[in-house]
Amino acid sequence: MRRGKRPLPHGLRLVEGTYRSDRHGPAENAHVAQERLIKPDWMRGGVGEAWDRFIAPAGWLDVFREPAAIAFCELWQEFQAWPVRFPAAKHGQMRAYMGDLALVGRCGRI
Repeated sequence: MRRGKRPLPHGLRLVEGTYRSDRHGPAENAHVAQERLIKPDWMRGGVGEAWDRFIAPAGWLDVFREPAAIAFCELWQEFQAWPVRFPAAKHGQMRAYMGDLALVGRCGRI
């Protein structure tokens, strides 16, 4: 019989961002969580400009935040195209992505 909480696998610790080699030992794919985001080739126009303005300077973002970063850039481009017709629900969603990506307070005002 085992006492205490069962240890988490290394992969799950990497995804959660709680992996530490001094506590959890060597992991085979520990470098994956530390890779910086690379701008996708298909990003052009307003979406690409949003990536260059907000995501590229954010060195703390890793590859696991890429879907949120892409969604934020697409919403930002839509907001810039026609701010008067941008629904409040999408504005709230964009602010939530900014919070998830830790961009709030670093990007200035919207």
